[in-house]
Amino acid sequence: MNRTRTALLAALTLVAGASGTAFAALPGDSAVAAIPCTVDYKVQNQWSTGFTAAVTVTNNGAAKSGWQVKWSYAGNQKVTSAWNAKVTQSGTAVTAANEGYNGQLATGGSVSFGFQGSYSGTNAIPATFTLDGVTCNVDDGGSGGPGGPTDPPPNPSGKVDNPYAGAKGYVNPEWSAKAAAEPGGSRISNQPTGVWLDRIAAINGVNGGMGLRDHLDEALKQKGSGELYIQLVIYNLPGRDCSALASNGELGPTEIDRYKKEYIDPIAAILADPKYASLRIVTTIEIDSLPNLVTNVTPRPTATPNCDVMKANGNYQKGVGYALNKLGDIANVYNYIDAGHHGWLGWDDNFGPSADMFKTAANTEGATVADVHGFIVNTANYSALKEDHFKITDTVNGTSVRQSKWVDWNRYTDELSYAQAMREKLVSIGFDSKIGMLIDTSRNGWGGAKRPTGPGATTSVDTYVDGGRYDRRIHLGNWCNQDGAGLGERPRANPEPGIDAYVWMKPPGESDGASKEIPNNEGKGFDRMCDPTYTGNPRNNNNMSGALPDAPISGHWFSAQFQQLMQNAYPPLS
Repeated sequence: MNRTRTALLAALTLVAGASGTAFAALPGDSAVAAIPCTVDYKVQNQWSTGFTAAVTVTNNGAAKSGWQVKWSYAGNQKVTSAWNAKVTQSGTAVTAANEGYNGQLATGGSVSFGFQGSYSGTNAIPATFTLDGVTCNVDDGGSGGPGGPTDPPPNPSGKVDNPYAGAKGYVNPEWSAKAAAEPGGSRISNQPTGVWLDRIAAINGVNGGMGLRDHLDEALKQKGSGELYIQLVIYNLPGRDCSALASNGELGPTEIDRYKKEYIDPIAAILADPKYASLRIVTTIEIDSLPNLVTNVTPRPTATPNCDVMKANGNYQKGVGYALNKLGDIANVYNYIDAGHHGWLGWDDNFGPSADMFKTAANTEGATVADVHGFIVNTANYSALKEDHFKITDTVNGTSVRQSKWVDWNRYTDELSYAQAMREKLVSIGFDSKIGMLIDTSRNGWGGAKRPTGPGATTSVDTYVDGGRYDRRIHLGNWCNQDGAGLGERPRANPEPGIDAYVWMKPPGESDGASKEIPNNEGKGFDRMCDPTYTGNPRNNNNMSGALPDAPISGHWFSAQFQQLMQNAYPPLS
């Protein structure tokens, strides 16, 4: 999840788990009693010239009324600012001392501080730390420090730090069969994708298809003797997706009791079955819900009456909180809340209020922030993972990139920078420092012949950005079956600091919504943003929708889109 190093005595006793994995001795064991201190150093966010880091110090010796932590850098890192500690630096040597308000450090107690720094070249994590002159020798949690590679101590809840690490992903046989039936589809039909539980009937299976238990039973078969994660999308809130019609759900705005009793409770009962205890079950909680209560309510120009209703009745927060509480109590379930994407929440007046909204929901209906393992961004969306040809700090003829029509004063240019910044913000307001982010890369590759190979012309800030951007949408607000999109990075764990995994939560080839009105019994309406002739609304600055023609209703197989996604894949398919 993060670049991290935990300082422990080199003599730390290790005990082998049943699978042969090494674990640090549990609290209360004699090995832990011998450790004078631990220092957990995490690089939370890193860019080409700088980084931010979080440090947690745990004192296992005598209680202290003041403390100093010291380390030395192997490179040219320089601390430029700090919080919750007085940090000074002389050459490569750094000293962090307590502030007046956090000097008390009890036996077994911890204290945390953070800082921002600069660097060039490499940004290696310090090898050794001391607390008040006592050395905490290093075991680096897997990168081969003294004592050899080990895993971090197990979480007291029984959950692993990153459910994706060291595990293969569940391949949904239903999606895999559709993908393999497409010409060339066998190249990706073995990829793990999300299983969408988008209505009550999906729990038992729709139209003879697989239900939740069927998927879990199949996951056990695929697991074998190793570790396996299965990804479930919890997606059936009352008044679901109040700002769009294509993804509306079956429950009305006031049907919170049905959501709890007929949807979440049965799911929780199945997931808690001891039969499935060996699976790592990842739940992504309610896509396209909470951010709507920030961006699409009165007095915003993008407000909708439905979103005003959902903000007033509080059922989005209640539903998310209830799901987090019920599912978070299950030892092998990992909850990730949807956190939108940079083209939705990357502006100053959306970013912070949305983080606060997530915290409110995470403390509703008996839930706490401890029920949240992380967050997911870009779900079923198209925002580029990383824009290489322009930065948010660039200027063209004295005009900031932020003033371009494409960026439009956003703070972020891509999903990776947004996800890392959102993670940092969430930790700062009270979420666990170990939360990780997921990025849905199922449709954000933007490869093919139109993929830029360098920056745009510096004639103006718009030619510079538009000529160099990978994301070829007409507008960042366009979200439905986007023409020209391609498969993105393949699913993998720990790709970047703070990122638990790149995932394909939205199964490629499943439509975002119908391009014309199609009657159905799934509660899904016709949204003009899925109509290729639509000229737009305030949410996409009155631009064309950019949608593909002849699309089926959301969730149904869309062969033409699947073929285009493969054609424009980046990295390309072999």
